[in-house]
Amino acid sequence: MKIEEEIKQNKPFKSEHQKAVVNLMFTASWWAQHATRLLRPYGISQEQYNILRILRGMHPEPATIKTLTERMLDKNSNASRLVEKLKQKKLLDRLECPNDRRRVDITITESGLRMLDETSLLMEGNMSTYFNTLTVEEAKQLNDLLDKMRG
Repeated sequence: MKIEEEIKQNKPFKSEHQKAVVNLMFTASWWAQHATRLLRPYGISQEQYNILRILRGMHPEPATIKTLTERMLDKNSNASRLVEKLKQKKLLDRLECPNDRRRVDITITESGLRMLDETSLLMEGNMSTYFNTLTVEEAKQLNDLLDKMRG
């Protein structure tokens, strides 16, 4: 469905650039709402899912809060708070570094890895449902355009 229909806009956009910005924001919000619904039964947020994915990518090496913050998709998220919530759910461990007491090493637990395997299958399956409407070349072009826009 066209963005004008989705947002019930009667007047034309001032420019294609304005339309692209609105379309990008709308689509990002649309996907975020969908992802939130998928993750809700697991009791984790998208930001927590992102932390777990980062930790799985680094596994078995530990991460620090600084590393997580640098790699997170949403740079405004509070990584310390997210880590604490995931620790309470026993999906990760926080260990004081023996060499530097100010540093905290964060690792994903076996329970976190199992949950992430399950949620990743669900997320990737749903993603392919929507993104299979694009050819591989169109997806590459979209990625290139988004990269170009961010400079």
